[in-house]
Amino acid sequence: MKFCPKCKSLMISSEGLFRCKKCGHTEEPGENTEKMTIRNKRVEKDIVIVDEADEVRTLPTVSAKCPECGNDIAEWWLRQLRSADESETRFFRCTKCKFTWREYD
Repeated sequence: MKFCPKCKSLMISSEGLFRCKKCGHTEEPGENTEKMTIRNKRVEKDIVIVDEADEVRTLPTVSAKCPECGNDIAEWWLRQLRSADESETRFFRCTKCKFTWREYD
């Protein structure tokens, strides 16, 4: 890495010279300059399609009684619905009947 002697910004290698992106100062590489090669490799990512029939559970569960069916296990998550100085709202979804309810602190 080389830093600009004028503005102290990081200089980049361009067309065999070091060029400052901030002030435009250019320098030739010296004898003590190390060579680096930076390669940007694009990584292909797999796209996962989830059908509703697959029922992939990604939320944490807790022991909470569903007010509709009486099941004892529910998924839960938090959302900031009111102003930032107030507490978050806790939501629950029954793992059996999918009924959703909320709890305030």
